[in-house]
Amino acid sequence: MTVLAVIPARGGSKGVPAKNLAPVAGVPLVARAVRACLDAPLVTHVAVSTDDADIAAAARSAGAEVVLRPAAIAGDTATSESAVLHAMDAHEAVHGDRVEVVLLVQCTSPFVAREDIEGVARAVVEDGADSAVTVAPFHGFVWRESEPADGQAAGSGHGVNHDASFRPRRQDRPQDFLETGAAYAMNAAGFREAGHRFFGRTALVRTDPARVLEVDDPHDLARARALAPLLDAAVLPAREDVDAVVLDFDGTQTDDRVLIDADGREIVAVHRGDGLGVSHLRRAGLELLILSTEQNPVVAARARKLQVPVLHGIDRKDLALKQWCEEKGIAPERVLYVGNDVNDLPCFHLVGWPVAVASAHDSVRAAARAVTATPGGEGAIREIAAWLLGPHLHTPETTPLSPEK
Repeated sequence: MTVLAVIPARGGSKGVPAKNLAPVAGVPLVARAVRACLDAPLVTHVAVSTDDADIAAAARSAGAEVVLRPAAIAGDTATSESAVLHAMDAHEAVHGDRVEVVLLVQCTSPFVAREDIEGVARAVVEDGADSAVTVAPFHGFVWRESEPADGQAAGSGHGVNHDASFRPRRQDRPQDFLETGAAYAMNAAGFREAGHRFFGRTALVRTDPARVLEVDDPHDLARARALAPLLDAAVLPAREDVDAVVLDFDGTQTDDRVLIDADGREIVAVHRGDGLGVSHLRRAGLELLILSTEQNPVVAARARKLQVPVLHGIDRKDLALKQWCEEKGIAPERVLYVGNDVNDLPCFHLVGWPVAVASAHDSVRAAARAVTATPGGEGAIREIAAWLLGPHLHTPETTPLSPEK
């Protein structure tokens, strides 16, 4: 059975520019949706419908097929249904099979989970529903304001799902559900005939209310980034996920403090464990780079000690990183970048694994895909090396390593 998940992701967005590429926990919204769909066992194909080249690239990188959407169904007034129907036709033309169940998954719901997608798919595939939708239990009293009468500044409020003169207890009210906007599933033939996502018997698939959030404006995006550390399952990179490790210096390999002697020379403290971790990363075949805005002899000295290339005195770290990746032939999504302050954010948005040290600025921690338990300058790089190479820093080499002196 072909079960196709379609993720509509237009390039145009007025509320949040480039919204579908906005990172939450270091991962673009469109990629978060793709990964959730790929994790759902009943889904056989995942397609992103878009008119934007950058979104298409992000979708392919995350593992989705891409359906290029024509301009006629890519404007502000285009419906999600039109994108899904077009994607179904495109899929069937390319693969030669008939889509039997189709899902609509919204990447503007950053916390859509595998269970949500599997739940709506199972309702149609296994339980015989014609359509399915994710919902969350809702117990609030809904009010609506009527049109103002002549001469009045505002209309009168009235209860929609309750009698305003009688306030029953929560347990005495019928259970209401809020449509989350995250995931829908439809029998494909019925969807083609109805032309909309709700027809026949519609199954309600309950989800956790804590994960219900739709990104429509910058405030929603800020909330999503703040909630991600609480709601996302902890995911740490492994060696197979990464080809290169790029390290900021101040505040990442140091504690961000500087001692200055009477002659103006700067002195910083580094951690021996970080040196050991870098040695193992290098011997494991990873490309390494130290990237710093500071033009400082201490940065160059530390790089020589670690035998790691360095680019320092850089105004635009993201441009330097992008050029370095091109020269090395490394895909940015295969780069782990470690930083601690706001000047690292442009690099965070470029790479696949943005990592913040525990002592990083709040905005940096919010944008990171992973955060160390260790502060900068206290062994955070050693901790990251353990993520990639194992707690004992196993490497392909059999020769024992000497600790840094």
